Amino acid sequence: MGRLNDSPGEQGQPVSFVEKLAASEAFGAMFKEGMGLVEDAAAYLDGAGREEAKILARAEALAYAAESMRLTTRLMQIASWLLLQRAVNQGELTRSQAASDRHRVKLQQQELASAPDMFERLPERLRELALHSLRLQSRIIHLDQLIYSGPEAVTAQSTPAASPVQEQLERLRDAFAR
Repeated sequence: MGRLNDSPGEQGQPVSFVEKLAASEAFGAMFKEGMGLVEDAAAYLDGAGREEAKILARAEALAYAAESMRLTTRLMQIASWLLLQRAVNQGELTRSQAASDRHRVKLQQQELASAPDMFERLPERLRELALHSLRLQSRIIHLDQLIYSGPEAVTAQSTPAASPVQEQLERLRDAFAR
């Protein structure tokens, strides 16, 4: 398989639209956004965030700690993925090497750690960073699925799975409807 930088005919393989997108200016903008977000979050959590956390009530302080840990984990995954894709774009790794178990960044959708009412009581800047990271994470997961799994995997994952709770409720309704 040709590297991303190879022209379509060089290896006899056409370059997919998704791979072109991953090497485009749009990726460059996503890379800047992600790394900027990592820097902003680190500066906030080490500075103003630390001071804001000190004045929170106990329940909010615990929620702050959980959200900041979740934010940090999410941003580490994002940064790792972006750096891996940049390595592919710069020819340091092939796309197949990046997809290997040795290099692959296992992205997992992470939701907020707090209930919505508690989240609203947290410092505004932490909330902004958390929400921004969730939006970026969602875009990256989507792009990762397109690159490494193809569009059919994205379609399959966009179909919501049946909720186990909903399945149990349906069974109870069926049992009592008899």
